[in-house]
Amino acid sequence: MLLSTTPSIEGKHITDYKGVVVGEAILGTNIFRDMFAGIRDIVGGRSGAYEKELAKAREIAFTELQARASKLGANAIVGIDIDYEVVGKDGSMMMVSVSGTAVNLD
Repeated sequence: MLLSTTPSIEGKHITDYKGVVVGEAILGTNIFRDMFAGIRDIVGGRSGAYEKELAKAREIAFTELQARASKLGANAIVGIDIDYEVVGKDGSMMMVSVSGTAVNLD
């Protein structure tokens, strides 16, 4: 399936709009990761634990998005938007939401 953040694909013609599709993933964070991430925030640097969790959530959300588009008979998704949010009590969960328009291209 072709995925794009743009509203159209150069050289391709959209023949049918199937509708808006969404994929979401919410993952809880581990207390030890939170503690070490807090230390990392104080001393500086990147938090590998959070980066891995975000990548995992993004992958799950994109997999859902494509599955929903396939179910509608689409062969591409255009206009994709990716949103990241911290949710839950004390920001203990991360959410990735991916949306776009399922289409058929010729």
